[in-house]
Amino acid sequence: MKLGNIKINFWVVFFGAIIMFAISGLPFVSNAQDNSNSRPRQAAAKATPTPTPPVITPSNPPQTTPKTSPTPPPVEEDPGDLVIESNIVSLNVRVVDRNGRPLGDVRPEEFKVFEDGVAQKVETVIKEEVPVNYGMLIDNSGSLRSQLEKVIEAGKILVDANKPEDEAFIIRFVSSDKIEEKQDWTKDKTALKETLDELYIEGGSTAIIDAVMLAADKAAEYEKSAKREDRKRRALILVTDGEDRASYYKEEQLFAKLREADVQIYTIGFVNELGTDKSLFGKSDKGKATSLLERMAKETGGKSYFPNSVGELAQIARDINNELRMQYILSYQPTNEKRDGSYRAIRVQIADDAKRGKRIALTRAGYTAAKN
Repeated sequence: MKLGNIKINFWVVFFGAIIMFAISGLPFVSNAQDNSNSRPRQAAAKATPTPTPPVITPSNPPQTTPKTSPTPPPVEEDPGDLVIESNIVSLNVRVVDRNGRPLGDVRPEEFKVFEDGVAQKVETVIKEEVPVNYGMLIDNSGSLRSQLEKVIEAGKILVDANKPEDEAFIIRFVSSDKIEEKQDWTKDKTALKETLDELYIEGGSTAIIDAVMLAADKAAEYEKSAKREDRKRRALILVTDGEDRASYYKEEQLFAKLREADVQIYTIGFVNELGTDKSLFGKSDKGKATSLLERMAKETGGKSYFPNSVGELAQIARDINNELRMQYILSYQPTNEKRDGSYRAIRVQIADDAKRGKRIALTRAGYTAAKN
């Protein structure tokens, strides 16, 4: 009897151990299955990398942990009724006479704004000195070798004219893989001028469109307020020969971007040394370069300069500073409330003055409406 009892107890213990092992092993089996299913998906995602467009490369990247996703700018909330102001259009408007001289004595009621040919109600007109955020975008390719020293001097004139609240950044560019942010946004005039002194010429196929695309994004979004009265002016000052040789982006993409960005572009083009012989297929190199630079300025409400010599650069720098300061800020709420992503053409008119003659209002050509 004792032997039988020992055998029975042995088998009870044996089968009990098997059952306990099976029960305790279930979670591990489940986890192994989950992990085996996830690994192939991760590997497949890495197997087909997507091509990336050119990026601005900081010369001295800050020693901080990069963010995994962009953080939207804070939006101030009104404790009262919620007011959605996302469709308010703000315009920087320059007013000049027939000879291109800026005028600063236009009365608010004299401005008329048309969107797609339809008259709009101008809600605010501001004429006062406001902070300017601007970027200097300087071509450092071989074609600018003889002008670079004077370009640096002109850049310093602009920096010296900065007001205490003005901020600027500096980008040097050559080809798509040589677009460098040499100085991030700063109010420090010394830092800006030292950065200008560090610019140098380098070989490569010039990528003007790529550089402007990236810099326009940087300028447009910096400290952009959700408020209706966002009054900062944002500008780019582009110095180049205007000949784009090897950009990743196309002109159509550039101008689509500029219609969305609230940024004025001032171009300084050394185009005289470009070829002037017209080919069978279109404009000469000089004609193409001039057209690109003029269109960038016109579309954004800026201005184009084509100096005949580097000796003109100092005065051009002073003119650009005056142009940025002597502007009006107009705002209106469009009568077309559709959020359909369509392009809206803008025209600002001012009646001629009886004493001073013709007055011309210059602003961006239009904008792309928000889309739901």
